[in-house]
Amino acid sequence: MRVLLQWTLIFPVLAWVLFFSGLIPGNDIFKFIASALLILSVMSAVHHSEIIAFKVGEPYGTIILAVSITVIEVSIIISLMMSDGQEAVSLARDTVYSATMLILNGIVGLCLLIGGLKHHEQNFSKPSVTIALVSLISIVVFTLVFPTFTKSVVGSYYSTPQLVFASIACLVIYSFFLFAQTKRHRQYFLTTGDSEESIEISKWVFLTSLVFLLISLGIVVLLAKTLSPTIETIIANNNLPKELVGVIIAAIILLPEGVAAINAAQKNRLQTSLNLSLGSALASIGLTIPSVAIVCIIYDMKIILGLDIKSIILLGLSVFTVMLSLNSGKTNIVYGVVLLVNLFAFIFLLIFP
Repeated sequence: MRVLLQWTLIFPVLAWVLFFSGLIPGNDIFKFIASALLILSVMSAVHHSEIIAFKVGEPYGTIILAVSITVIEVSIIISLMMSDGQEAVSLARDTVYSATMLILNGIVGLCLLIGGLKHHEQNFSKPSVTIALVSLISIVVFTLVFPTFTKSVVGSYYSTPQLVFASIACLVIYSFFLFAQTKRHRQYFLTTGDSEESIEISKWVFLTSLVFLLISLGIVVLLAKTLSPTIETIIANNNLPKELVGVIIAAIILLPEGVAAINAAQKNRLQTSLNLSLGSALASIGLTIPSVAIVCIIYDMKIILGLDIKSIILLGLSVFTVMLSLNSGKTNIVYGVVLLVNLFAFIFLLIFP
């Protein structure tokens, strides 16, 4: 096996060069090239994340990928909020909600379906999923549900004390989840029966992959942001709701995690897929909301967090379906199909509200 492929270094660098060249806006040819380089950068990020996972072992490899993407996502959200001001009051909520729905229904659903088609039935550690889902449900309710029903502030807002409490709650829950995943109950999150050959990863290769993982993830997010006006134009010309832009951008940002999780499911490493998927959902909410809250408090900005009733029902359906699907420690294709139907319902009701 060639641990470090040359193209995984070249294409992310070319993508950065094209991004800083200023040739993308207003030129359809360079937009097409940027789209191709974006996909290649996604594949590069997946390759480097797999090398890192081999070197540091599970579940640290999946944590590195999930947290890296979340940190970059947080940076983009905060920069947009600072530049757009009050026009971006719901940006954090929409991004986190879309990412959560895509992860729970899309990534997990595809992993269960593809893994089920190839291996019929796959096993995983039920305690690990229980720990992740208990943490996720609490964070989701604190951040996306409660603000709709509180009375201190009119609208789907938190007051400053409530926002501080919710942020602290997210950080505490996510911190103890990481403690359980990496220390106290690490054995729950390890893939059992792994028959793959051990691969020696040199220190130089590991450091190179770590650097190029960040390089690849960074350009994926920046190109997604750069191409978003084109996506907005296409959606507007077809009379589609503007919320679809956030879903598409979130899908692009989550591509590295999604591809890595699906690859693991194909290799009968469903535990790794679930570690990555559920860990990403936890990181997306548990790190994004507190970070955005700090900015809002410092600059006295309002932030809409609460979802409407329809979105709450869809989110509740998604969480409940995932809980039931992963309740037995074994999976099959039916669970994957149901989750993907939930995802299509989410997108369908955006287009036809």
